[in-house]
Amino acid sequence: MGSIAFLSVLLIYISLFVSFCLAEDPIVNYEFEVSYITASPLGVLQQVIAINGHFPGPIINTTTNNNVVVNVRNKLDEDLLITWAGIQQRRSSWQDGVLGTNCPIPPKWNWTYQFQVKDQIGSFFYFPSLNFQRASGGFGGFIINNRPIIPIPFATPDGDITILIGDWYIRNHTALRRSLNSGNELGMPDGVLINGKGPFRYNTTLVPDGIDHETINVHPGKTYRIRVSNVGVSTSLNFRIQNHNLLLVETEGSYTVQQNYTSLDIHVGQSYSFLVTMDQNASTDYYIVASARIVNESLWQRVTGVGILHYSNSKGKASGPLPEPPNDQFDKTFSMNQARSIRWNVSASGARPNPQGSFRYGSINVTEIYVLKNKPPVMIDGKRRATLSGISFVNPHTPIRLADQFKVKGAYKLGFPNRPLTSPPRMETSIINGTFRGFMEVILQNNHTKMQSYHMNGYAFFVVGMDYGEWTDNSRGTYNKWDGIARTTTQVFPGAWTAILISLDNVGIWNLRTENLDSWYLGQETYVKVVNPEATNKTELPIPDNALFCGALSKMQKPEDISSAKSIKFNGNGSKLFFTVVIIFALISTFQ
Repeated sequence: MGSIAFLSVLLIYISLFVSFCLAEDPIVNYEFEVSYITASPLGVLQQVIAINGHFPGPIINTTTNNNVVVNVRNKLDEDLLITWAGIQQRRSSWQDGVLGTNCPIPPKWNWTYQFQVKDQIGSFFYFPSLNFQRASGGFGGFIINNRPIIPIPFATPDGDITILIGDWYIRNHTALRRSLNSGNELGMPDGVLINGKGPFRYNTTLVPDGIDHETINVHPGKTYRIRVSNVGVSTSLNFRIQNHNLLLVETEGSYTVQQNYTSLDIHVGQSYSFLVTMDQNASTDYYIVASARIVNESLWQRVTGVGILHYSNSKGKASGPLPEPPNDQFDKTFSMNQARSIRWNVSASGARPNPQGSFRYGSINVTEIYVLKNKPPVMIDGKRRATLSGISFVNPHTPIRLADQFKVKGAYKLGFPNRPLTSPPRMETSIINGTFRGFMEVILQNNHTKMQSYHMNGYAFFVVGMDYGEWTDNSRGTYNKWDGIARTTTQVFPGAWTAILISLDNVGIWNLRTENLDSWYLGQETYVKVVNPEATNKTELPIPDNALFCGALSKMQKPEDISSAKSIKFNGNGSKLFFTVVIIFALISTFQ
């Protein structure tokens, strides 16, 4: 009897163990075949980058804490990396998809990304990070839904719609790259795409016949969550839907104070989500518009994307003039005030049940300060380059994280200046040495005449202030220390500054860059190195088994094993379950 009782208790324990194993976070798998296709989004045949034959690529749709596995097969004729803008890659900059952390995927190879969307929600996008490739496509939406136990701070929408907007050139990325390498500017874009399609023919002079446009189908009386990302090259865009209010509810993983806009400026790399109620009489279809901003708009009229919002009971096609953009030609503060109005909803739960405002960033002491200044491109060693604080970044031959892992000397240098250089600008692989669990203040000073936006991988930062003129210590008196929005990409207006605060709690090597592709390509970036002095898997995961090697470590790279060129599964559950079943059968045999 004693042995039977012991067996019963043991089986109960094993059952609980199995339940625990099977309760791990779910896995979502995607296969990406990245290749060229021919398309004519602006009416002219050109080469674009597609994923699985589609342009734009598929939307990754997942939930907080899920494990995401993306097997990428590179069918381009050049190296490839995919980066996941806004996905924080907690403890794993190995999966970040930029040259500071990853060797590129060679042509005809595949590589499998594996990462967890740990403690995140919101609207993001992914794109190819090398060689100006985003200018030819390869991008797609990335949605992280709340777990069911965490309520969203608004009624459940009747539908979820992703809209990708961006300026577009008829020249492909290799031609644009050659232009920059020759010391030229890119010039005015040829148009704006909405979900990879050109404008509806609202104007027979500006829009040629035969262009396919985007149509969003909706039902009257319904409310939709519309997620909008600017995936373009370098143009800020004003987004609006004719006769409809845009109720802003979230940006890049943070719920916002809810407020209505008739239009919103969305800068390169930024993402927002709105609730839009279909409350019009549907006498006709309605225009969806994304038009160029912070430029001479009278000269940039062709840089306008137009789609159609089509009610199921619509009585006719859209016609007449487009809804007007903001009338602020002589008011340079309008767009900045709009940006300042976007605030954090401190009472809403984010990815965790505690309110967003429970992290009181305004009361934390700053441990390090960096003033990063950009200016118009300059000539360095006979090359036209973009700089941050007088340094034009040169990508390392050996990725920084790999160089640290294998103690490669001379791959990069620490000591990026915390104030702009007073000496002549220079080209080098110089990075910021961040302090683990420190609190960094970064001032982004834009002394260029063009709009810029800046992004940091691995983190959401707090946007606490922006203004025109030169930042000084006294500018801190204007900071928002309570409900500044936490996001991953912020705008910096021409002749102005933006201040951000970053809690350096994510170990790794993290890219800090302009999102404007031309400036990024010409060197306007750096990296922030965050190291835990006590090496532990609790703060950084080990190097992945499938890591690629290049540069000084290229001899470590083995030929691609085609047999393993399938999605790598998080197989902990399977192995634990198999082991458990073996134990059960062994015990049953023992006690028979």
